[in-house]
Amino acid sequence: MLALRLWAAVAICAMGAAAAGAPAATFPERPIRLIIGSAPGSGPDIVARLLADHLNRVWGQQVVVDSRPGVAGVISAEQTLRANPDGYTWMMMTSQLFIATQVYPNLKFDLDKDFVSVALIGSVPYILLVNPKLPVKSVKELIALAKSSPGKLRYGSAGTAGGEHFTMLMFAQAAGIDMLHVPYKGIAQALIDVIADEIQLTFAVFPAGKPHVDTGRLRAIGVTMAKRAPGLPDVPTIGETLPGYDTFGWYSIVAPKGTPEAVLAKAAAEVVRGIREPAFGERLKTQGIEITAGGRKELDAFRAAERRRFSELVKTTGVTIQ
Repeated sequence: MLALRLWAAVAICAMGAAAAGAPAATFPERPIRLIIGSAPGSGPDIVARLLADHLNRVWGQQVVVDSRPGVAGVISAEQTLRANPDGYTWMMMTSQLFIATQVYPNLKFDLDKDFVSVALIGSVPYILLVNPKLPVKSVKELIALAKSSPGKLRYGSAGTAGGEHFTMLMFAQAAGIDMLHVPYKGIAQALIDVIADEIQLTFAVFPAGKPHVDTGRLRAIGVTMAKRAPGLPDVPTIGETLPGYDTFGWYSIVAPKGTPEAVLAKAAAEVVRGIREPAFGERLKTQGIEITAGGRKELDAFRAAERRRFSELVKTTGVTIQ
């Protein structure tokens, strides 16, 4: 009888272990939804589709990029948390959500408690873009023009408290200039209006802005990171004119809290492996991305550091939502 009980206990434990491993062993069995907080044509949209293509080839399952722009990424976070935390809903978390959670009141989620890390993809510079008709070819000339006509130059962004808006506030504060903010529902719309000369300038992350520089529809006069972008070696950093100016965007993958650990581990391993793969990594590099390819622990540490960085920057710029 004792032997029978011991056998039963072992069998139950084995069944439990098999059940725990089953989600990872069979994952993914159906399409995955990757929610982004930006409009089509934005940097996150471009990077998300590159990642989706890679995972589709590897797993044989479609990764559907679901664009939910608005409120600096807040809408995408709310949509993600409504999903079943079974591993089939991911979110691309970017720096704009870190700003939003500090300036928008009455949020329905806690960025730190409600989202678990999957993988850190990498960082990317913003490009300072102007209409070619604007009589400036450098950051120094732009600052001089803005100072000669305070409040007259109009700049666009993907929305109030989004990455582009915040980056321009930092720039204007460092340069001591005043310009008019024109928020849009997505950076693609802002870029179109800069090209049309409805507004004069904007910041855009490299993947969204570089194609317009290549065609000559927009002029790049500065990049925001401390070193020049490999894809735009002749474009100076803004820090070369305004010492100490250094900021960037970044891309990462997170999932709702409660997602099975085994699934998170498998997803993280494949995303990181893919980013490190030469062919896929090269596709990211052509988008101006400085690859990090960090796993769950690396993203946890990065999120903590970025939380501190943006907390200080929000205080410094004084950005608020009226």
